[in-house]
Amino acid sequence: MKQLLILSGKGGSGKTTVAGALIRLFEARACADCDVDAPNLHLILKYDGTEERKDYFGLPKARIDEGTCTMCGLCSEMCRFDAVNVGITTTVDARVCEGCGLCEVICPVGAIEMRPAVAGDIRLFTDPEKGIFSTAQLRVGNGTSGLLVTEVKKQMVKAGGGEELAIIDGSPGIGCPVIASISGVDMVLIVAEPSVSGLSDMERILDTAKGLKAHSVVCVNKADLNARLTKRIRERCEEREVPYIGEIPYDPEAVKAVNRGLTLADADSPAGDAVRDIFGRVEELLFGETA
Repeated sequence: MKQLLILSGKGGSGKTTVAGALIRLFEARACADCDVDAPNLHLILKYDGTEERKDYFGLPKARIDEGTCTMCGLCSEMCRFDAVNVGITTTVDARVCEGCGLCEVICPVGAIEMRPAVAGDIRLFTDPEKGIFSTAQLRVGNGTSGLLVTEVKKQMVKAGGGEELAIIDGSPGIGCPVIASISGVDMVLIVAEPSVSGLSDMERILDTAKGLKAHSVVCVNKADLNARLTKRIRERCEEREVPYIGEIPYDPEAVKAVNRGLTLADADSPAGDAVRDIFGRVEELLFGETA
């Protein structure tokens, strides 16, 4: 199974829009959304088959035995995250508890215990027509997103291991979930935007992917909104010997298509034509064939 990962340095660059279009054009039957903080690829793919969910346990959280607690307040005083509150009873706010375990160690009567806590859920959609789709969602205030991304990818490979290609929609930025997403993929497609921050974001993702020995390619979305910076992104790719595989223009017809629940690949417009050209280049680079 070859794995194609789509990334962008920031939200709103068009990463998920491009991912949805490539899934449609490749007719990919194994997909994943690794933006576990705010997944939304399912809004495009619209799987109609079965859905399986299981709890994801992240960092342990403190639990206080009210019958044992003497309400001395030491745990509240020492908690640097202000997660412990002493009132009528001593309580822990699980949303801000970081699971460091200090309160458990210092409690003079052993009233505090670190216990596994549900941090989110992992979901697997199985559709007879479209194949499998692996994703997850963290609960508010929970971390370990990189570990959860790894579980999402493992689930995708296990459920769709017989497929030739898997397409993964990553999360924006270069944090833990992005690093976990890049690990083991065959190609990273960076969707850049023609702005100063877009250029900087692209450079950082390229450095991260290079450090993880992942092959990267770049396209620019809404390229005609700033021709100068689009040219600069193209030049930086040439300087870094990174394949520059296309430009998608800003296209009101494409926006209308997406708002109707279609993919960019379904749009009969300049943006639709551009993403089909990008599909051809990706296919050529991944499989050594001309689209």
